[in-house]
Amino acid sequence: MARPCCRKPLNLATQSLLYDFLAPSCFKTARLNRPTRQFSTSLRCLSSSEPPHPHPTPRAGHEAATDPATRSKPLTQAQRDFLTSALRVNQAGELAATLIYKAQTPPIVASHPHLRPLMKHMYDQEAGHLATFNSLLAKHRIRPTAMYPIWTFAASALGWGTAIMSREAAMACTEAVETVIGTHYNQQVGVLLEMVEGMEERGEEVGEDLKVLIEDIRRIRDEELEHLDHAVENDAQKAVPHELLTGVIRAGCRGAIWVSEKV
Repeated sequence: MARPCCRKPLNLATQSLLYDFLAPSCFKTARLNRPTRQFSTSLRCLSSSEPPHPHPTPRAGHEAATDPATRSKPLTQAQRDFLTSALRVNQAGELAATLIYKAQTPPIVASHPHLRPLMKHMYDQEAGHLATFNSLLAKHRIRPTAMYPIWTFAASALGWGTAIMSREAAMACTEAVETVIGTHYNQQVGVLLEMVEGMEERGEEVGEDLKVLIEDIRRIRDEELEHLDHAVENDAQKAVPHELLTGVIRAGCRGAIWVSEKV
């Protein structure tokens, strides 16, 4: 696993260092340096193309100094593209996770009743993650991935197939999926923190929506990594053949992320 970046602490009050050691050593933020379009740093309506008022009413004195709008800058087109893509792929991933656990639960619980609470706990958390991203897509008017029907079928088949194989195979599936998803979310956190750091260095206002989004993704990432721990504790690495099974699933997850970001 790559070593974390060494960076100066940010002023963002909500920053948490929990699990940030998973971050890759370098985040590709060069894609953020593109021409700007008029969108608020508060993330309101990412799909909207309406610019701010071309002739804002002048403010003076203390009112101008304390008005957040006076220090707010529009997101660049590349920042908007990143956020739109990130929210779309996150929603698709959480949909797949809920379907995997839903398909795994009946066979696993039938043969291992003691795992019912664990399977329910993991499913409930994934359902909460899905609700979060469903809400964000609706709020910012972002369409889901066009691959929705295919991912629905693939996730259900993967969950059912691994559960039929064995309890260990089902847990190996969770291990593989959560390894990829945890890394993916951590990369997103890194890019978002780079974005916030740039805003703070330029003296720009960091919108509350952006702060909340970073905290939501951190929380969801940490819960996904908790699922990874549960899988390892329940003999995921005893699945046969472990390396082949997890390797194929990880490759499939990375491919699904790549496609969902673009389609």
